[in-house]
Amino acid sequence: MTKKLKVLVTGATGNQGGAVANALLERGHNVRALSRNPASDSARKLAELGAEVVSGNFDDRESVLKALQDVDAFYLMGSPFERGADAEAKQGIELADLAKSAKVGHLVYGSVASADTNTGIPHFDSKYKIEQHIRTLGTPYTISAPVFFMDNVLAPWSIDSLKQGKITQAMPAERALQQISVKNIGEFVASLIERRESVFGHRFDIAGDELTGFDMAKILSHQAVRQITYESFPVSDLKRQNSDMGAMFEWFDQCGYSVDVAMLRREFPDVKWQDYPTWATEQDWSVLDD
Repeated sequence: MTKKLKVLVTGATGNQGGAVANALLERGHNVRALSRNPASDSARKLAELGAEVVSGNFDDRESVLKALQDVDAFYLMGSPFERGADAEAKQGIELADLAKSAKVGHLVYGSVASADTNTGIPHFDSKYKIEQHIRTLGTPYTISAPVFFMDNVLAPWSIDSLKQGKITQAMPAERALQQISVKNIGEFVASLIERRESVFGHRFDIAGDELTGFDMAKILSHQAVRQITYESFPVSDLKRQNSDMGAMFEWFDQCGYSVDVAMLRREFPDVKWQDYPTWATEQDWSVLDD
């Protein structure tokens, strides 16, 4: 194994940050997890796995600066879904500045694939603003930019439809979309943190598979042992509900991601890359019986 590193992980009690924390712990590294509520169930589970859970939140700069002390690397991620894309950009820039103040040896920022291609999608653009700022700091950095999550089909906003035997998305069933498992995101970030100097200054778009809505329904029907169909609906309907998400699905249909999946598998063999069927075999489909 490489040298044991101490890494501050934000979002560690959520899906993506939690996957990063778990992957680092599995590789024998020391994880410091920033949590708004160290007494929460998810925070306690992390502590049981060996993480050091510290109290802090993005609005309390001193708590973040304190958590950054004596770490070898900092995994930074944010979300536009609480306060909006502009607030995410502002917050991410401030946190990157704190990393510079703390003289962190490696900042890994969790962005989104194709954010650097002027998509016009608000939460893609907000993440790219943070990327651009990070490049000006002089702090060693790497950008991890995943595509659409395989796990989204089991997210709270999707699970009710799935329980009714449907995958519903604002995109034609025959349109292919690149996806990645959250588990692979965690493993990839852990690999970046271990590689350090060899990935400084690099940006990586990452994906694990590419498949259509029809493909998703067929695979999930097999794994869940029930009939699941894919139903598309007009992107204009989604735009009325959420303009940001609507812009993203419109871009999925008109452009879409273009990650070189084969190259990733060659260059990062230490990541246990999952295609969609492999990811599906690891899920607990009994949740559909609730």
